[in-house]
Amino acid sequence: MNRSTERRRPAPKGKLKERISILLVDDHPVVRHGYRLLLEHNGAMKVIAEAGDAQAAYEATVRCRPDVIVMDISLPDCSGLDAIHRILSREPSSRILVFSIHESPLLKTRARELGAMGYLTKRSMPRQMVEAVRLIAEGRCYYDLEPPEVEDEPLNRLSNREFEIFLLLAKGMSVNQIAELLHISKKTVGVHHTRIMHKTGADSPAYLARLAIRHGLIQP
Repeated sequence: MNRSTERRRPAPKGKLKERISILLVDDHPVVRHGYRLLLEHNGAMKVIAEAGDAQAAYEATVRCRPDVIVMDISLPDCSGLDAIHRILSREPSSRILVFSIHESPLLKTRARELGAMGYLTKRSMPRQMVEAVRLIAEGRCYYDLEPPEVEDEPLNRLSNREFEIFLLLAKGMSVNQIAELLHISKKTVGVHHTRIMHKTGADSPAYLARLAIRHGLIQP
């Protein structure tokens, strides 16, 4: 395990609490209940809000201003990557820990580039989640595995927005569906679609799906 602690994010002014306040973001209520029990077990942490999708996560962040956001990356309305981008655009001091079933180094790299301060896979031990939340609340980063350097990988050529749209295309969504989901124009999605196909060398939606499966980004 490798913990990266070189980057610190200062806490919002006037924010000093006895317990770390947490927002849980996962679309499964049973899973959120398990996280809550784990994090609140020793009394040092308090789950103050829960959200089942990206929109609710954004609204809860603005409303509650938690010390740490624990977020799954697979959400029903859009990717957790888009949620990270939107939250940090509005609340740049937010501290986000991604906790996901996906073990792809590419997702870890993307989450980090967007500003997430930690990434844990769901294979991690329970104590690792508690430690990660504690360190991130202190302004330090926590990654269970450092993303490896990949020199010539087509997906690394995509911008963060292109990568987000690539994932949705790989899941079989249409340009119209993606535009509606991400609240952008169909023309904008179409431009990104063209760039994605060019940068990845794809000749069909099926190729994009195979590429995503090969990197463990979606299930076959």
